[in-house]
Amino acid sequence: MVKIKKILVTEEEIQKKLVEMGAAITEDYRGRDLLMIGVLKGAFMVMADLARHVDLPVEFDFMAVSSYGAATKTSGVVRILKDLDQEIEGRDVLIVEDIIDSGLTLHYLLKNLQVRQPESIEIAALLIKDGIDRPPLEVKYEGFHIPPEFVIGYGLDYAGKYRNLPYIAVMEE
Repeated sequence: MVKIKKILVTEEEIQKKLVEMGAAITEDYRGRDLLMIGVLKGAFMVMADLARHVDLPVEFDFMAVSSYGAATKTSGVVRILKDLDQEIEGRDVLIVEDIIDSGLTLHYLLKNLQVRQPESIEIAALLIKDGIDRPPLEVKYEGFHIPPEFVIGYGLDYAGKYRNLPYIAVMEE
């Protein structure tokens, strides 16, 4: 069993932030054709809960990308494991991320999706790791800034486990 070193973001803090983010998304996309794209596997919990706070008709799609494998640090090599099921040309796209770490995966994903000519493309991220050099990324809907530690919970895993924790935590080494 994993040992929790400390809880960084509580379940209550997460839910409160998702309500705020959902209200902002609702306001910004009113009257538009919004497609939320979740980056699997981590973003599934964030996207499900965030979408419940978006008071608009929204469509969903998912991509699966990998740059970690079973490691706790990115390999820097991004692979698309599952592509979108829908075309995004002319659509307003909101990429939903659980965490922005090195930013390499998201940077790659943005370049890949921009070629498909969406009307707009924005990012919503629950967590952003501070103190990390990364490609420039404009995150329109931000949750929490956290220290550069490996975290688990609320969709984030270690070796495929602990995604079901209702909070964000740092685990013991």
